[in-house]
Amino acid sequence: MRVQGRLDDRWAAWFDGLDLSRTDDGTTVLRGRVTDQAALHGLLRKLRDLGVPLLSVTRTDSGPGA
Repeated sequence: MRVQGRLDDRWAAWFDGLDLSRTDDGTTVLRGRVTDQAALHGLLRKLRDLGVPLLSVTRTDSGPGA
């Protein structure tokens, strides 16, 4: 997920341990395994509750059996 703004590492635990990477364009990329649709909706609700604009969500395969 890419969000507007630069979230620092203290937010990683709040986002269920996702890796946060800040980019030069002022956005933050959250990466990690999301177990199911319910978990995804939970993450989206957290972003909404924080008022953090969501820019994109991209599904990536994590390898065999993904």
